[in-house]
Amino acid sequence: MANTSVLLVEDNDDDAELTMRAFRKHNVANVVHRAADGQQALDFLFGSNEPPALVLLDLKLPLVDGLDVLRRMRDDERTRFLPVVVLTSSSEERDIVESYRLGANSYVRKPVDFDQFLEAARQLGLYWIVLNKRVADPATPAAAMTGGS
Repeated sequence: MANTSVLLVEDNDDDAELTMRAFRKHNVANVVHRAADGQQALDFLFGSNEPPALVLLDLKLPLVDGLDVLRRMRDDERTRFLPVVVLTSSSEERDIVESYRLGANSYVRKPVDFDQFLEAARQLGLYWIVLNKRVADPATPAAAMTGGS
């Protein structure tokens, strides 16, 4: 079975718990790993762990900010094609532009409403884990450009 784990990079305990709860409730991911800061995220991604199927990345993080995490991911062959969804409270145009410039696959502003937040997490998980076609071999750039088909 394909890896359906998610790396949630979120420093806010409440937002992290809501996201993990939504995934559990809707059986979206087998495992949700959490990194509470950018350095933990980099350690997880470049450690000996199996790469996750999806990275949900907040931008405003302690130690290493989300944009720097994204930059480092896209600069490394092992993580270059991992789907990254920026999930943040920022609606600043410069954050949106920079996220996409650095290679984010999607940019989602966190809903303030509890039920909307749960629904957004569910939809993100269903799309990126269940429906999205991922690159089977990150060393094959042609597969990434064609969506793997």
